[in-house]
Amino acid sequence: MRALLIAGALSLAFTLFLTPLFIRLFHKIGWGQFIRDDGPQSHHAKRGTATMGGIIIILGAVISYFTAMWVTGSHIPASPLLVLFMMVGLGLVGFVDDFLKTRKQRSLGLGGWQKIIGQVIVAGTFAWLSLQFPNKHGVTPASTHISFLRDLPIDFMALGAIAGTILFVIWVCLITAGTSNAVNVTDGLDGLATGASILSIGSFIIIGFWQSNQARFGGADISDLYRAYDVRDPLDLAIVSAAIVGGLIGFLWWNTSPAKIFLGDTGSLAIGGALAALAILSRTELLLILIGGLFVIETGSVIVQRAYFKVTHGKRIFLMSPIHHHFELKGWAEVTVVVRFWIIGGLLVAAGVGTFYLEWLSRTP
Repeated sequence: MRALLIAGALSLAFTLFLTPLFIRLFHKIGWGQFIRDDGPQSHHAKRGTATMGGIIIILGAVISYFTAMWVTGSHIPASPLLVLFMMVGLGLVGFVDDFLKTRKQRSLGLGGWQKIIGQVIVAGTFAWLSLQFPNKHGVTPASTHISFLRDLPIDFMALGAIAGTILFVIWVCLITAGTSNAVNVTDGLDGLATGASILSIGSFIIIGFWQSNQARFGGADISDLYRAYDVRDPLDLAIVSAAIVGGLIGFLWWNTSPAKIFLGDTGSLAIGGALAALAILSRTELLLILIGGLFVIETGSVIVQRAYFKVTHGKRIFLMSPIHHHFELKGWAEVTVVVRFWIIGGLLVAAGVGTFYLEWLSRTP
């Protein structure tokens, strides 16, 4: 518990107090945001705002996590390291994309397929590593079962070791690409993706802490094993979640409207990667549809808009997609859109965490 509090507090302090220094540094080296010509006209005033703020969040989370574990003398298991690997790996993919945008002063950095290839390399490596490092009970960080609130009976390994592993890697790549791109799509208004990510990743502090208390292999003396969770390092997942959330909260102070710095693809891809990793390692993959519900809505609006545009040969459902731009063009103030979307995201997160708890409650006598 001490490690969880220390990790969150240190990460918050890191991003809250050091972000202004990074803003000055990013301006000095020319890392300013490029604004698309086809976006809302009100956004052109944001041109030149410091970007790649994800670097600060990643540094804050990594430094605070390891510091908290060192201060408390805690052992560092595989699961949180895998979360940080996914976060840093996808952050690097986003950094290359952001760097190319700022250097060439255009809205396109990496091509679509280049970005996907980068995500697949990181996610595929994560998937393979997550099936290694069994603990003394033989439990690996990830399971080859498809999971909702815990593992479902559907196991990729039922098709054989080689085919099962390949399908599992593909499954993880799909979850990772979908989640990271969804957060990236949502990052279009000041503070929107940052605030929504605080709520979504914050839910894994609760889930991890609860799983730790009820874990079959967490050291607790639980006789009624039907209530237990077969998760390798649930408390450590809660600790790394706290480190990420703390960093996001401190960063939001500077990212809220009018933003002094943006996440950039560096931040949005990294956050999406961490969110996907937490869902996979906590065995709540399908629950991510609720916990990350706002990101699902945002991405869905883009898919629906494009599909409708093609089918109707030029007609649109929304004034602009993603859907947050639709409400901007309808006259809503940017901060109004952001706060209302946070409320929607928070309600979906509450529904996800509530579903998680009610499932456990339904198993009690």
